[in-house]
Formats: sequence, structure tokens, C-alpha cells
Amino acid sequence: QVQLVESGGGLVQAGGSLRLSCAASAIIFRGNAMGWYRQAPGKQREWVAGIATGGSTNYVDSVKGRFTVSRDNARNTVYLQMNSLKPEDTAVYYCAADRNGMRYWGKGTLVTVSS
Repeated sequence: QVQLVESGGGLVQAGGSLRLSCAASAIIFRGNAMGWYRQAPGKQREWVAGIATGGSTNYVDSVKGRFTVSRDNARNTVYLQMNSLKPEDTAVYYCAADRNGMRYWGKGTLVTVSS
């Protein structure tokens, strides 16, 4: 069964940090790249960061230098370390992965950054 469960969201002041976690079932985690997305109120969902099975990473320009994506292959977990948070980072954050032509999503975790 494919399962993605995000955690770690919350309320933080601007300039603060949060670390999001996404616990995945082995069937979706092993051998797959993992991605983080976010959806701000009234906006479309956007890709934020991705990490390949070998550990190479990519980021949307707006978070480069502030966010770090990593994966723990022993725990089937992907993380998103978010530093220097800004109010515009406020969104529901989702992790996702593709398998057999389908994209699977978690239910998301809310991050709210106050000014």
C-alpha cells in the first residue's frame, strides 16, 4: 500500500525554522525520487524541491539557500529543512512520488509564517 505522511508543520515567526518530515511506505520510497510541493491560499500547487535516489537535489529559485531536502533511506523518510522562513512561505506542504505512471500525494502539513 502506498502511503505518504507529512508532519512537522506549524506556526513560526518570520526568520524562524521548521523541519518537515514525510514518512513513506517502502514501495513508493525505494528507488524513487521524492518531491516537496506547496500550495498557498488561493494559489496553485507549486513544486518546491526534489531529491533523487542518489541524493542529488533541486530547488525552486525562491527557496534556494534557505531550504534543504534530504532523505533517510533506512527510515523511508524525506525531510525538508526550512530556514529563514518568510510570510510568503505560508502554505500547505505536500510530499509526492511517482510510481508506475501515477503520482502519489500525502495529505499535507500546514506551515504558517507570521510577520
